[in-house]
Amino acid sequence: MTRIKDLFGPRREQVWRALSEEVHGQYVGSFWKGDRVQAAHGAWTVTLDQYTVPAGHVMIPFTRLRAPFVNASGFRFRIYRRTVFSAIGKLLGMQDIEVGHAAFDEAFIIQGNDEAKVRQLFASARIRELVTAQKEIEFAVKDDEGFLGPTFPESADELHFLARGVVKDIEQLKGMYELFAEVLDELCRMGTAYNTDPHVTL
Repeated sequence: MTRIKDLFGPRREQVWRALSEEVHGQYVGSFWKGDRVQAAHGAWTVTLDQYTVPAGHVMIPFTRLRAPFVNASGFRFRIYRRTVFSAIGKLLGMQDIEVGHAAFDEAFIIQGNDEAKVRQLFASARIRELVTAQKEIEFAVKDDEGFLGPTFPESADELHFLARGVVKDIEQLKGMYELFAEVLDELCRMGTAYNTDPHVTL
């Protein structure tokens, strides 16, 4: 007899608990905040969780990773996969920074407030590889989480990743964590981030 888990795959909790061991992190169950995986990289804490967004009569789930950090220069970027609507956006003047790698530039829209720093960040072949491995991605440096989120010091911003749906592929999740580690390290090398505690609790 076919079991439910054979039809729908492993439970999220099962996968996320296994992930926490793989990334030397901690699985945290919380009634108020929901379950999450938190792992340290340097002075930073990378937090994986899930949240839902209402769309009409349905709720759309998203898998989210966040890591507050001290942003030394106020650098911002946003990258997401190119769609059929991207060409229309470019005709209307939407920013799309090219980083000099044709296949990558063709696959993604990149925006930022410092084009030289964007190109420097994505000059890393490993970062481009980790971004490309994500089928669903919206990856950015954000100012904060708005009035409903935690309070951020003026010097702190957040590395933020969204993927539609509930990600239960452990290799994909490990790739997300590695992407955060690589980008945070590269931002430090660029003099954009500091490897210090941002004093933000998610």
